[in-house]
Amino acid sequence: MHVEPVQPTVKNPPEQFAGDVWVDMIAVPHERDQRMSVAIVKFAPGARTAWHSHARGQYLRVTQGIARFGTRDGEIIEVHAGQTLYTPPGQDHWHAAADGCFMEHIAMLESGDDPATTTVWKEHITDAEYDGQVTA
Repeated sequence: MHVEPVQPTVKNPPEQFAGDVWVDMIAVPHERDQRMSVAIVKFAPGARTAWHSHARGQYLRVTQGIARFGTRDGEIIEVHAGQTLYTPPGQDHWHAAADGCFMEHIAMLESGDDPATTTVWKEHITDAEYDGQVTA
């Protein structure tokens, strides 16, 4: 048993995020058979991910602000602090901070059988996709 070393906050890359987004890793696998990764991700107002999917799905627990999540079929969900969103394996989605507020969430996911498929990054979302009407 040991206390994990503190990792520095990292700004996420512009190839995968639009706007200012920072990540603090909480947990990463140590052993070959471990799969879980956990991170705190902080979004500036209006900042967003590109389209992406996860081989084994993802849980996102909003801890501050209002998050917006979108899917390829045009569904947009707003999630508030204290709520958790689940995206199933392989589902293309994006997440973002709502305009006018910072948003923070805890991201929890498992590595894919092939680590290259854990998260598959795609194109950036458009302003129209981000600005879409909340459907749920």
